[in-house]
Amino acid sequence: MRFNELYNVLHRVPFHAFRIQLTNGQSYTIRHPDSAWLKRTSILIGLSSGKNDIPDEHTECDLLHVVSVEPANGLKRQKRGAAQKASATVMLRKAACRR
Repeated sequence: MRFNELYNVLHRVPFHAFRIQLTNGQSYTIRHPDSAWLKRTSILIGLSSGKNDIPDEHTECDLLHVVSVEPANGLKRQKRGAAQKASATVMLRKAACRR
């Protein structure tokens, strides 16, 4: 996943909790914007082992291993309108050409 894509999800106002899926099948839920720190090529995710959400340890994930980002509430994303679908298709084609 690209830095800008994850940056936009992390800094969305209002913030919505989200889950990061990795290439090895692991996933991490980010419930507060202060519990994740985005770096140029990786993301640090604070992990809490207690009842509160205060992190007491962290893990670092390379952005190349982030497969997807989805809402943490388990709901599917809303369907896009026709204009958004066309725009997304163009963006995907451009992204494919950059590889």
